[in-house]
Amino acid sequence: MNLVRTLAGWDSFADTSTYEGITIPFLKRAQIAAADLDRAGVASFEDLDRLTIFADNLVPHVLRLDGILSFDSALVKRIDRGELIEHGSPEEVEIRACALHAVELIVAEHPETCAADVDQLLWLRGQDQRYKRVPRHRSRCTAY
Repeated sequence: MNLVRTLAGWDSFADTSTYEGITIPFLKRAQIAAADLDRAGVASFEDLDRLTIFADNLVPHVLRLDGILSFDSALVKRIDRGELIEHGSPEEVEIRACALHAVELIVAEHPETCAADVDQLLWLRGQDQRYKRVPRHRSRCTAY
């Protein structure tokens, strides 16, 4: 998607991490900008199905509490204590990447939808008190 590529060149949208020498372009804010413009009717994009989830901390949290993702018990204890998970650390990248992968698997089973729609559904689900009562991972960053 051209808009996402353009926005990704701006510092405030350049959400990439490095994992074992591989650059991972999450581009959460750039992708959500395109999806929001389309949903608001401001712009129309024919390739929204190419977007991934808007990888942050809420969607992985919902997927974990719903039993779709599981985290190492030591990581869960750190999250429960409110300990910051460093942005770009292996744990933080894995949390975001595994959530992205899980949603891609969901979309593969339900081709009538796309990752952006599943993301919105999970984000809205995360507003429920069941999810708000349990701490989710926190990172100091501008990515989310």
